[in-house]
Amino acid sequence: MLPHRIASASHIILRMKLKEDLNPMLLFVFHLMVWIYTAITFLPSYLLSWVSTPGEGFYGSEEERAKRVKAYSVLGYPEGPYRAVSATKRLVTSLHPGVDTLDKMFQYAAMRFPHRECVGTRMVISEEDERQSNGKVFKKVILGEYHWLTYKEALTAATQLGSGLSYLGQRPKNNIAIFCETRAEWLITALACFTYNYPVVTLYSTLGGPAIAHGLNEAQVTHIITSRELLETRLKAIFAQVPKLQHIIVVDSAPTTWPGYPSGVSIHNMAAVQKLGARHENATPERQQPLPSDIAVIMYTSGSTGNPKGVMISHSNIIASITGMAERIPNLCEEDTYIGYLPLAHVLELSAELVCISHGCRIGYSSPQTLSDQSTKIKKGSKGDTNVLQPTLMAAVPEIMDRIYKNVMTKVEEMSPIQRTLFILAYNYKLEQLAKGYSTPLCDRLVFRKVRSLLGGRTRVLLSGGAPLSAATQRFMNVCFCCPVGQGYGLTETCGAGTICELWDYSTGRVGGPLVCCEIKLRDWVEGEYRSTDKPRPRGEIVIGGPNITMGYYKSEAKNQEDFFVDENGQRWFCTGDIGEFHKDGCLRIIDRKKDLVKLQAGEYVSPGKVEAVMKNCALVDNICIYANSDETYVIGFVVPNQKQLLALAGQYGVRGSWEELCNSQAMEELVLKVITEAALIAQLERFEIPRKIRLSPDPWTPETGLVTDAFKLKRKELKTHYKEDIERMYGGK
Repeated sequence: MLPHRIASASHIILRMKLKEDLNPMLLFVFHLMVWIYTAITFLPSYLLSWVSTPGEGFYGSEEERAKRVKAYSVLGYPEGPYRAVSATKRLVTSLHPGVDTLDKMFQYAAMRFPHRECVGTRMVISEEDERQSNGKVFKKVILGEYHWLTYKEALTAATQLGSGLSYLGQRPKNNIAIFCETRAEWLITALACFTYNYPVVTLYSTLGGPAIAHGLNEAQVTHIITSRELLETRLKAIFAQVPKLQHIIVVDSAPTTWPGYPSGVSIHNMAAVQKLGARHENATPERQQPLPSDIAVIMYTSGSTGNPKGVMISHSNIIASITGMAERIPNLCEEDTYIGYLPLAHVLELSAELVCISHGCRIGYSSPQTLSDQSTKIKKGSKGDTNVLQPTLMAAVPEIMDRIYKNVMTKVEEMSPIQRTLFILAYNYKLEQLAKGYSTPLCDRLVFRKVRSLLGGRTRVLLSGGAPLSAATQRFMNVCFCCPVGQGYGLTETCGAGTICELWDYSTGRVGGPLVCCEIKLRDWVEGEYRSTDKPRPRGEIVIGGPNITMGYYKSEAKNQEDFFVDENGQRWFCTGDIGEFHKDGCLRIIDRKKDLVKLQAGEYVSPGKVEAVMKNCALVDNICIYANSDETYVIGFVVPNQKQLLALAGQYGVRGSWEELCNSQAMEELVLKVITEAALIAQLERFEIPRKIRLSPDPWTPETGLVTDAFKLKRKELKTHYKEDIERMYGGK
């Protein structure tokens, strides 16, 4: 389907503004210029497109690519199981023969790429407090260049740490926890634990005290690796609740003595533990190598409802998963640079970084607060991490890409009419060329270079996961960042693996075909009226099977029997609870979730996630949560508005007040509701799906507020509690 036929509401609005800004004669002149430009640059652009993507070839028009088969039903039945065309004989389980555990994978990479840069960190040159106009104080930093450890040095650091932990009493197959922000020391620690067969318990750095205590106690952790900040702000308060904890290893340069901490807990610096391990007399006689079936990670989910669950992931699970992911990234090699900033306690980031390690790529570390020149902690005039690192590979959750998209489009709106027209014409021109299967290298350099520089200017692959990515944002990334977006689908229970779009497939709204490490089938869900016999496409609950399916939930046998099963061939399967449909080319589309569907009083089914994905395309909306009560006839919503857009709307209608006063204003609620209703109708939502009443939130939802997870997924239970009074008000006190 051509891009202009699936143009988002924002693109339609841009086209309308184009006509408002220019008179017909001037518009004709610009169209004539574009036609001349196209005619002149066709041949060089065509030749350059071949040169700029060596080995990838020409994949044809978008319509042709969408028809090309990516997966097939093994048995020929509409319910599947579906398997990648490149895995016709068997599912793939490993990258290299004999490399079946993570310690072997790391040693193999260190042997092949001993002197290549492995992990890098920027040093803090200076930091200062900056007072904002509203009185708030933000800490700003100036960072230096990246300092790197080679693969050989990283292997030495990991081996010494593992040996030092052994000296401190850590034993093989005894759980050890990492409770730390994403940084080089996190990965070094994990690689040390994989080498010495210490199962790693991962905990999000933003978890609250009770959730942290739950994970540590359930896994019976005696040793934990953390940062100084998290030790002082989170761990210190729960020592009394985790009696088994004996040793805390702090990754930063920190004091050698720790007054005010319980005497029964020993606190060590990571560097000191590595020195212990480096001493010959303290070296372990012979490390116990893990088996492929041994637990590598117990990954505690972010816990969108209740206590977090620990998912047991074996070495063979991760090896299979990263093998499947790597197959979808063309020309992946040691020349690539990856930027790591998402939580390493999340399966998406951990898998992505291990894919990079397995191929000798270098990983430069960042954070959401220092990612770009405009990030909140970067001092004005200094460089953000992408500018310095210039990554070629990057993973992102849709929330972050949506923000980039809205920020750029807001700046486009602020351009002069001629500048805006040039941008929009170039944008639409490139959309048409992409649909035909052509790249536009000259246009990229002349028009989109500045936008592309926001991510360093060299990004060649963007991986998206964690939530559905809107068509508008995906198209924006394709056009302005001049690279494909590999939208994927996977869960912690499937070790992050499931599907990833082929990077030459620019179709939107789909998550690609199964990876070579797994297969997918659909199971009828009669109650929701989804069946594999549905026309024109088979639909049902997504069930994923293969060597990447994890060992189940830690100490939760009842939940294991509910969500996992083994078939007659001994293959393990996971029931995702998500509803999908398979297209003719073998690509999967996520269309619903069993638990998310709410049946209104009149009998209509509403999918909050679907409505939220559409609403986020509206420039006024930074975040939104749709809520529906089955005893009511309509849905309501909680909205985090975009500050710039809301202030502009208030000014347009003469509504005055502070930011908090505007968000608490009934008049502004009605104005915002009108705007998002129009956007929803343009996007063809049904009337019953559109919220009839909304509540504006003056404060953004961050993991620190406890209203979203570290992956920025909504915590619906917490949001419902937080907005309890507003729900009663919007539903008339019922």
